[in-house]
Amino acid sequence: MDAKAGENWLRHEVELIVADYLAMLLQELAGQPYSKAAHRRQLQQRLPARSEGSIEFKHANISAVMLELGYPHIRGYKIRTNFQRHELVDVVQRQVSHHRQLDDLTLSAVERPAVAPERSDFDRVLSEAPRADLTTREVGPAYLRAPVKRDYFAREAQNRSLGEAGELFALSFERWRLIQLGGGQFADKVRHVSLEEGDGLGYDILSFEPDGRERFIEVKTTSFGERTPFYVSANEARFARDHEESFRLYRLFDFRSAPRLFELAGPIEQHCLLDATTFRASFG
Repeated sequence: MDAKAGENWLRHEVELIVADYLAMLLQELAGQPYSKAAHRRQLQQRLPARSEGSIEFKHANISAVMLELGYPHIRGYKIRTNFQRHELVDVVQRQVSHHRQLDDLTLSAVERPAVAPERSDFDRVLSEAPRADLTTREVGPAYLRAPVKRDYFAREAQNRSLGEAGELFALSFERWRLIQLGGGQFADKVRHVSLEEGDGLGYDILSFEPDGRERFIEVKTTSFGERTPFYVSANEARFARDHEESFRLYRLFDFRSAPRLFELAGPIEQHCLLDATTFRASFG
């Protein structure tokens, strides 16, 4: 029976695949090229009982654990949450706790300056928003001892260079969107209000619908995947509730490689798990 159907992995198999995953992640964070296919072929030689599909599925499980523990995950291995929770979480925790290089490279990645990419193919930018995962999960002692010492995603949210680059990208996208929808007469009226008037308004960009109605856009940018948690302010959350018909949160992701975005309309808590104290928004 294949692992996709629920087959248990042996401990030494889990340790091998987690170690290989972390090796790829380190290369990705450092900006070094690597081949997922080559890694997979070498791993299959060491895991002869596992199919290629089984290995790919386990990679997606590891991505889920990395995100839960507060780390970025490898691009291309999207989150899959149905896995041997205690076993896999324990192995990932143990291995990341011994990876000083992982901490250094992740910190470097979230603090790296950014520039708005020059591109015109905005028709490839839009993505469907992920859905919040409200699944009840078993949580054991290992899961409670998360080794992460920093909130990397909070550090990235404080990266002003990245935030401003994301807003400039969203500004260009919004003008393009209006032209495409037949509202080109409003494109030149789109304003970068957070730059012009400061950050206290509850949104970053004042735009319009093709019929002239206002659209208030808050931009949140990450270099990582679409399910990466983000932070809003109490003022932004309140503004979204008060202007639910016209508020849009633009979540830019994979920003340094191939920027994509999805939008969340109206109150943020309708789409995300929003922590009432920290205002950390996540998809589970």
